Amino acid sequence: MCFLVIAAAVILCFVTWRSEDSIRSAGYALQLIGMKYEIILAPEAIQDLKLLDAYQRAKIKDLIEVHLRHEPTKISKSRIKRLKGLRHPQYRLKIDDFRIFYDIKEDNVEILTIILKSKAAEWLKKAGEGI
Repeated sequence: MCFLVIAAAVILCFVTWRSEDSIRSAGYALQLIGMKYEIILAPEAIQDLKLLDAYQRAKIKDLIEVHLRHEPTKISKSRIKRLKGLRHPQYRLKIDDFRIFYDIKEDNVEILTIILKSKAAEWLKKAGEGI
């Protein structure tokens, strides 16, 4: 009986130590990988946000934080796209029917505009700068 209690205590200590070690190393890895970018809104983007209702504004702010704070250059099939043939804006983030165009300069994400999908092509023709 005494042997079982000691064996259980040893196993419990090993499992507890092992999981704490894993958590610490995972946190360290996230700290190394997760460089934070500062998000800067251009005056046009601020105006665009003000025109949205509270629900849309909150959703867009939350998803900007999720997608652009740590990995704004991580291209995906459905969300982030690197714009080809343009020097400015460099990227597009897709959130529902909205398109967020942004540039990255050093450790800053500069959001240029937040517009509806239906107006995105027109905005790009007007504001986009080719290579």
